[in-house]
Amino acid sequence: MIKYLMRRLVSIVPVALGVATLTFAIIHLVPGDPVVAMLGDSAAPADIEGMRHQLGLDRPLLTQYATYLGGLAIGDLGESTSYRKPVAQIVSERFPATIELAAAGMFVALLIAFPLGIVAGSNPGGAADMGAMGFAILGISIPHIYLGPLLMILFSLDLRWLPLTGRGGFAHLVLPAMTLGTALAAIIARMLRHSLIVVRASDYMRTAIGKGLSPRAAIVRHGLKNAMTSVITIIGLQMGSLLSGTLITEMIFSWPGLGRLLIGAIGARDYPLVEGCVLTFAMTYVVVNLATDVVYALVDPRVRIS
Repeated sequence: MIKYLMRRLVSIVPVALGVATLTFAIIHLVPGDPVVAMLGDSAAPADIEGMRHQLGLDRPLLTQYATYLGGLAIGDLGESTSYRKPVAQIVSERFPATIELAAAGMFVALLIAFPLGIVAGSNPGGAADMGAMGFAILGISIPHIYLGPLLMILFSLDLRWLPLTGRGGFAHLVLPAMTLGTALAAIIARMLRHSLIVVRASDYMRTAIGKGLSPRAAIVRHGLKNAMTSVITIIGLQMGSLLSGTLITEMIFSWPGLGRLLIGAIGARDYPLVEGCVLTFAMTYVVVNLATDVVYALVDPRVRIS
């Protein structure tokens, strides 16, 4: 296990290099001048050139790229051209809000998915299965950009139960978490249902039912753990979608996280900040996948990581 973890940690280096290179190339190919975006179209040409020289944007792209990689090697993500602050500082200030929202979204997804999946998998083809899977399909079908405003209208404007936007206490987190977690809940519920149906056909489940346990009790006591292996895999893979889903959700609810910061940085042509945000998202996804592999091995002792 230790050797495997070391290999995976070493493999993060080329992933980070690839993400940094791709992001650098794309952001510098996007039309628009960050200096003009900062100073305005009416700025004097001399001021524009002076600012471009101060930020190092008048140097060749290869030189800028080498400088950027050199900074990454020592943990320096550069300085934001719009905030005039270190990118690492800005990202560290906004990233906890995104992690909070993603964790809350995952909690909502699991809270919805497990009852639906267990009910559907306990009696496939029955009325409960049809109802649970109908709800799951509905959850997948409604996009965040529609569900978010719908929840805001219902619970904030009409019922006045929850705050409309912003980040504060628990009440501010409910609607964004519901928006983010509903679609993921549908995916997890369908996967759990399928896994439970496969587990139901196993010999040990038939033995448990033959000893007097009800099918649902046998699933909860004996089948659920074995069905969790594929569910854990899909949860780990969907964490990337969950993080990318925060982009839209944070914009809808004015959530001060990394996704909203990234959208603003793209509009301002803030090259260093865009690169820092994308790199943070990518590295978070890699770390989550590594953690998923470890949990997978712990849940299923038959899996041996070499």
